[in-house]
Amino acid sequence: MVVPVALTGATGFLGLRLLRQLLGAHRSVTVLAHAGSGDALHRITRFLELTGAPEPLVAELPARIRVVETDLERPRLGLSAPAFHELADGLGAIWHSAGSINLEGDLPQLRRTNVDGTRRVLELAAAGRRKPVVHHVSTAFVAGARRDGVAYEDELDDASGFENAYERSKYEAEKLVHAWSREHGRPVVVLRPSILVTDLPPHPDLPSHPLQVIERILSDVRRTAGPEHERPQHERPQHADPAARHPHGPGPDRRRLRTTVPRPRIRLVGQPDGRLNLTQVEHAAEVMVRLAGRTPSGGVDTYHVVHDRDVPVRTVVSLLEGLAGMSIDLVAGKPDAPSALEALLDFYPGMTAYLGHRRRFDDTRVRTLLGPSAVSAPVDLGYLWSGLGPEEPVPAPTPPPASPTAVPSDRYA
Repeated sequence: MVVPVALTGATGFLGLRLLRQLLGAHRSVTVLAHAGSGDALHRITRFLELTGAPEPLVAELPARIRVVETDLERPRLGLSAPAFHELADGLGAIWHSAGSINLEGDLPQLRRTNVDGTRRVLELAAAGRRKPVVHHVSTAFVAGARRDGVAYEDELDDASGFENAYERSKYEAEKLVHAWSREHGRPVVVLRPSILVTDLPPHPDLPSHPLQVIERILSDVRRTAGPEHERPQHERPQHADPAARHPHGPGPDRRRLRTTVPRPRIRLVGQPDGRLNLTQVEHAAEVMVRLAGRTPSGGVDTYHVVHDRDVPVRTVVSLLEGLAGMSIDLVAGKPDAPSALEALLDFYPGMTAYLGHRRRFDDTRVRTLLGPSAVSAPVDLGYLWSGLGPEEPVPAPTPPPASPTAVPSDRYA
């Protein structure tokens, strides 16, 4: 395509995948990189090298990517007036993927990043002579704290409240997008992915996997609770280098048994029959760019970019148990006498709230437009474990107690 396109968040977990897809559809891409964040082109190049991109594509990057350093929290993106208008007039499409996904963040900071950042991108779109189409990456979790039923693409309200400040900030950003579209009579494509995951192992030159944050939180909680709760060094997951093994290769010998000391046992509020929607980030990026190729309606077109099959909460629990070296029991309500570890986990409600979800995201619109190609490959425990990089075998699920009273309270760490 000859449409000049710009992308924010191009060095992020999703943004790098979006950039690769956009390079397949456009001659060049303008990367709106955060000022002072380092060499964006180098990080993009390393990502493509580590993910097996063709050598000719990597060699062409300096000629096909234009990096403009910006600040999404400042007027005119922190640019001078002439530079801002020159940038705006040269664009035919703007992809806004930058943002904070900090589930434990405070609302004022998340508003500065997610809401004000969106406002600045919309100002750029409004200033452009070509009237660029805006593609806004939101989240399916603007559906808020309603944990059951079906969330539809055209729904956008705060009647159920939100699980955390992150969800609220993304909801407010979407409301801003709708208001801007009405005021200017301009089309916007809103893309709502669910939880994005990959089976590409971690690497210091790659953005963190979103679920790595949970691993760090659980490790921090064990360390804060005292030496008796900290995981022994030999028990901690050893991360593999993605350059050393292909994510779809045979991997480690999963028949090997791990020898472990007894693991601490904790209770988390959740639904044993709950489910979460986790989508491969590579597939999500492909679907988003394909949807962007369709002629917009003129208003706000919203799409749920989600997996067609939810992941059982028990699978997520097994993943957390393996990463943190804990045994987790799902219970209906907060324990009356929480253990030391359980009390510390109360400081991270944004992470644990999703274990109580049984909600489904309707994606009829996407499946109708894209047909069978919208269907994703399965996301199971093996896939998730590979993406977090431990070289140990996939952990065996810990059998839950027969009832909440099957394990005495004093047995919890």
